[in-house]
Amino acid sequence: MIEQYVLDLQEVDETQVAVVGGKAAHLGELSRIDGIQVPAGFCVTTAAFRRIVAETPSIGDRLDQLSRLNPDDRKAIGTLSAEVRRGIEGIAIPGDLAAAITRALGRLDEHAAYAVRSSATAEDLPTASFAGQQDTYLNVVGPAAILHQVSRCWASLFTERAVTYRLRNGFDHRKVLMAVVVQQMVFSHAAGILFTADPVTGNRKVATVDASFGLGEALVSGLVNPDVFTVRDGEIVAKTLATKQRAVHALPTGGTQEVAIDPRQQEQPALTDAQVVRLVQLGRRIEAHFGRPQDIEWCLVDDDFQIVQSRPITTLFPIPAAHDRENHVYLSVGHQQMMTDPMKPLGYSMWQLTAMAPMHEAGGRLFVDVTRHLATPASRAGLLENAGRSDPLTRDALETVIDRIDVVSSVPDQPLAGPRAGGSPAPIDTDPTIVTELIERSQASIAALRGDIRAKTGPALFDFLLTAFQEHKRVLGDPLNMQAIMAGMEATWWLNDKLYEWLGEKNAADTLTLSAPGNITSEMGLALLDVADVIRPHPEVVAFLQGVEDEGFLDELPKLAGGTDARDAIEAYLDRYGMRCVGEIDITRPRWRERPTTLVPAILDNVRNFEPGAAKRRFEHGRQEAQKKAQEVLERLRALPDGTQKADETKRMIDRVRTFIGYREYPKYGIISRYYVYKQALLEEAERLVRANVLREKEDVFYLTFQEFHDVVRSNQVDDTLIQQRKDAFRSYHALTPPRVLTSDGEVITGAYRRDDVPTGALIGLPVSAGTIEGRARVIRDMAQADLEPGDILVTAHTDPSWTPLFVAIAGVVTEVGGLMTHGAVIAREYGLPAVVSVLDATRLISDGQRIRVHGSDGYVEILP
Repeated sequence: MIEQYVLDLQEVDETQVAVVGGKAAHLGELSRIDGIQVPAGFCVTTAAFRRIVAETPSIGDRLDQLSRLNPDDRKAIGTLSAEVRRGIEGIAIPGDLAAAITRALGRLDEHAAYAVRSSATAEDLPTASFAGQQDTYLNVVGPAAILHQVSRCWASLFTERAVTYRLRNGFDHRKVLMAVVVQQMVFSHAAGILFTADPVTGNRKVATVDASFGLGEALVSGLVNPDVFTVRDGEIVAKTLATKQRAVHALPTGGTQEVAIDPRQQEQPALTDAQVVRLVQLGRRIEAHFGRPQDIEWCLVDDDFQIVQSRPITTLFPIPAAHDRENHVYLSVGHQQMMTDPMKPLGYSMWQLTAMAPMHEAGGRLFVDVTRHLATPASRAGLLENAGRSDPLTRDALETVIDRIDVVSSVPDQPLAGPRAGGSPAPIDTDPTIVTELIERSQASIAALRGDIRAKTGPALFDFLLTAFQEHKRVLGDPLNMQAIMAGMEATWWLNDKLYEWLGEKNAADTLTLSAPGNITSEMGLALLDVADVIRPHPEVVAFLQGVEDEGFLDELPKLAGGTDARDAIEAYLDRYGMRCVGEIDITRPRWRERPTTLVPAILDNVRNFEPGAAKRRFEHGRQEAQKKAQEVLERLRALPDGTQKADETKRMIDRVRTFIGYREYPKYGIISRYYVYKQALLEEAERLVRANVLREKEDVFYLTFQEFHDVVRSNQVDDTLIQQRKDAFRSYHALTPPRVLTSDGEVITGAYRRDDVPTGALIGLPVSAGTIEGRARVIRDMAQADLEPGDILVTAHTDPSWTPLFVAIAGVVTEVGGLMTHGAVIAREYGLPAVVSVLDATRLISDGQRIRVHGSDGYVEILP
């Protein structure tokens, strides 16, 4: 096969990324769009790069070393990447390759000036832009100079920045190749960048234009502040003109220079309004061709626009698919479920099939469309009330949307399908047997599921599961279940509101609910203390666990003194709680039963930090504190006017909250118990497909939706390309921050705390568990990596029930996501931990090891000197 080293840009399209790299593929595709002008040029293909790399001494060893580096080890990356660059630049371009490049120059104009630009195969892709990580050389004149800059472009694949980016984002250095674009130089009057969507808010209907005089290098390098134009619906809606003191111009002999702009011109706009609107129209044409918003580099020459680059805007959060052109407002499910990480397709599709409301996927996250609830005054009020109690930032964001006439049109109250937002089920008696009955119903339903699913395989399994999902929803939607949940929550709200009104007591329910009976999640944390009690007397077992890495460690324990008891204790814990894990609403996440090593750090922390019997003492202490608080509150109320009546009402509510608040956690336990049964059956089916050579590995099914998995089982055929695309997309979703509120225009609505009653510099959040605590912040992103000491304060993005084992070892909690009734808040109150949640960017603003003070009653965190 004869390698093709040079291709004219007009021969290239976006299917040839592997041959010409992302930039060149886009330029070739751009040149095919009617009305879009692209400077003439050609591409030196990746075949040329492979040939050069093959001749570079010791390149393989150096790439192996690079792949093993920590992305934070800047010194090692700098040293090794420089060695690779020097090696590539030191290789003389072979004669036949140099001749091919020179012939291509001759077909254009050998004596003209050119821009020589890198075009990597992992550049300008829909899921990763790699913007600015490889080199561009402007105004290069003459074949010798162009050949030299081609070599430098090849070497720039290994700049320190590019290597670090690949390490952080999981790109294999060996699989990313470099092509080089050589284009005729454009000597522009003005140049800049056009975003066909607002890069800050994400609004797809808004375009922004940055413009400056001369070559675009001045703007890209930060030499000047550009003029900024905002365009919506073909009209300029905002304009900021900068004082542009410097510009970059081309030199006649090659290269560029920085020049001063005539003072009389500095404040003149680089583009006329008409030119801005025309440019945006060209951008919309390009966006329509590629099917997604674009980041476009442009040049203005004699009132004509030349497009020199277009790449996807990879930082925009995707918009849920809608089947109409109406406005929609979407509310994040992840912020309610304490799991804002992306979910794999099987995970989100299973949640959609078992959820009580329709949900829409975007960026691996799920959203509920609340547009109709916002459109009518009554349902709007209920939604805002619920959102305000749960997360003030979400409420503020929704209120911002409501003020937008163009987003939400208000209509008179009318009946809505399904339960109304904010609507509450009818009350029930304060009767503990209700909770007992609900738990027994749930357990019986799960036991029946386990029995019925055993014999199901192939397509029959999926048919069975679709029926099982209806039973799943029936159990969740049981009116008695909803009544019990709301009874505990409403009693909590009543106590907090009335005791603040009557006694000035903030968040009194926090203490009154300590050690409430029947809370399956708080029991889970205390039960791991009991496991530690079994292990603590056996030093050989403790030493063994400190070095555990293999998931089969439970089978090794009986070989040690005390190991059988340790294994039995851990097994018993896993029998009751092994279906849980971090991010448990995603069925694809590994459960504790599948990956028991996850629990080992928490067990060892408990062995080290607690004395025997800590679980029982802790629960009893909480119960007594709640009892003492109840007596104190009731005595104070009796001293008030109408005190007897107020005390009697409060006593009834205290009894009610302690009867029902523990059950608040049980439905989630039931959901996750069912999920584990579903997962075991689905993985057995995946293993059958692996044995039949349909799948490469069983986890590949995680990248298929439930329906797609069903289709594969029926056909015994799978689309490997689709699975790889889904893997790439999933990896890219980790870089996206999911919004609390998102519109169908793609605009991310960020709420704000509107408070002026906190100290300067304090981080504001939602108070969810009373008290003030000062201690060392432990910023933890992975529960399995936790290393806690008594008195530490946990700072993390979000906590679901699986984090509960860590709560027994800490003194306070700070999270970026959460609400008054989310799991972390409930357990913090159960354990008496001061907690502030929904603190924006807490894991970024608080450093691991810093001293902080958490004000759990007032909702803010101070970073101490």
